[in-house]
Amino acid sequence: MATETPPPSKTHLQLPSTEEFVAVQESAEFGELRRSHRSFAFPLTIAFIAWYLLYVLLSNYAGDFMGTKVAGNVNVALVLGLAQFLTTFLIAWWYARRAAAQLDPKAEAIKSRMEGGA
Repeated sequence: MATETPPPSKTHLQLPSTEEFVAVQESAEFGELRRSHRSFAFPLTIAFIAWYLLYVLLSNYAGDFMGTKVAGNVNVALVLGLAQFLTTFLIAWWYARRAAAQLDPKAEAIKSRMEGGA
């Protein structure tokens, strides 16, 4: 069975010490990375959970509204249920794009300095 992952390097990497990890954790650069991640992920997570709970509550307590026909046999419940899937995929796509553009380069810079000892 072939894999695309190269075999592990024979060179032994020196792992950073605990003090080095603490120093990086307390650095302004790491704080900015953490703030950038949290300022995007937390509000989006809260918004999605609220949207999901709204759907559940409407399903339980607003049966007449959810049963309202939109077109043919398609009702509001089906439209909102499909919208749940759509928003899940859109949020994942949006996060992946943002992480690749803004978070990953910062994280990679920190990682390479930690591994390189620079």
